[in-house]
Amino acid sequence: MKVYEVIREDKINQLLETGKKVEKKERLELIEKARNCYGLTLEEAAALLQIEDQDELEALFEAAKEIKEHIYGSRIVVFAPLYTSNACTNNCLYCGFRAANRKLHRRTLTTKEILQEAKAIENQGHKRILLVCGEDKSKTHIDHITEAVKTIYQGADIRRINVNAAPMEVEDFRKLKAAGIGTFQIFQETYHRETYQKMHPSGSKSNYEYRITAIERAFEAGIDDFGIGVLLGLYDYKFDVLASLMHSQYMDDKYHVGPHTISIPRLRPALDSAIRETPYPVADWELKKIVAVYRLTLPYTGIILSTREGAALRDELLSLGVSQISAGSKTNPGGYEEKDHDGEQFETSDERSLDEMLQVICQQGHLPSFCTACYRAKRTGEAFMELAKDAHIHEFCQPNAILTFKENLEDYASGETRVKGEIMIAKELDKITDEKLKKITIERLKRIEAGERDLYL
Repeated sequence: MKVYEVIREDKINQLLETGKKVEKKERLELIEKARNCYGLTLEEAAALLQIEDQDELEALFEAAKEIKEHIYGSRIVVFAPLYTSNACTNNCLYCGFRAANRKLHRRTLTTKEILQEAKAIENQGHKRILLVCGEDKSKTHIDHITEAVKTIYQGADIRRINVNAAPMEVEDFRKLKAAGIGTFQIFQETYHRETYQKMHPSGSKSNYEYRITAIERAFEAGIDDFGIGVLLGLYDYKFDVLASLMHSQYMDDKYHVGPHTISIPRLRPALDSAIRETPYPVADWELKKIVAVYRLTLPYTGIILSTREGAALRDELLSLGVSQISAGSKTNPGGYEEKDHDGEQFETSDERSLDEMLQVICQQGHLPSFCTACYRAKRTGEAFMELAKDAHIHEFCQPNAILTFKENLEDYASGETRVKGEIMIAKELDKITDEKLKKITIERLKRIEAGERDLYL
């Protein structure tokens, strides 16, 4: 494979220049076209990335909300990250874990400590975890990761573990697949090669080509769900968003599988970061535009929002196409058991608990979901893509979100959250038009009330 065939910088720059010449009328027509939920071309996405007019932005945001609800329904998937280690041999200028940071409290959790963290996350009410670790092969090698995954599955009621980890060889990806992970997530951080080299001066992560080809090695090993993203603020967001879409198109063309998720993190302050100011600041309105363009172009892809963003903006983004959100997050190893801000990867902005977030999600008319059904029912890779692209995935999302939220209300929720949650469940049940499916969902809700757990379609 020729790496330059994956991301063509000349093509991206050409598309962005051409996009500047598209008139307002044409951009509004593109937004209307996107409502059919079949996605947009790179050329069309480049045109929408140029939008600055408020009327156009409102039309864009309205379309993004409509498309998200058509594909996935009103559900918002909730999860938490679990950091197993902040040991790292890379020197990424923007990261608190960078090897040159002498102020960071380094820690690699033992298997016992990892399980304690997982159970602390479970006690919040979570069922989905994103496992994260620094890149240090002497400490965070494949056996460290797979043992963590196996231990959590065996010792806690966590039902899906996605993994954000360093690029690997096919043999190690096979071990990761055998451990039973869900999605493999890896961020290119920036697709702009010159900026990438500047931001990653040393360590294994400095190899742009090895990182960008990691997903294909994962596919060779049998992992067919992947998540991507860029760190917004390192380079011009228009370039990096379009490059993310180009990477997605490449994977879809070659493997018939696009990204299961795209993350939208903005650069945040980190302990002893080598970057004092964001090189390419991304305003709140621009972040909203980014979410909407992703949603219109890749309607089938889950968009992940982390606690990097403040509470008010996170609440607003829930209505603009975001479909997955972290809550009650800690970004340092052992963070759920003890406070250690000098061990964090970056500063979080939304400190609300999971219970508080569930109330907000319900108040906005969304349905919280802890669903892990697709992975266990083999609806991954091409099977998931076929359902999502044809807008049939919500037929599973809706009842499974209801069932998993009901379980959370029974076992973990505060009184106030439970009242709001029961109202939301009643509303969502009414939205199920298939009477047979509604009957099955109601019957399983009663079984959950009677004490049964982990019921899904």
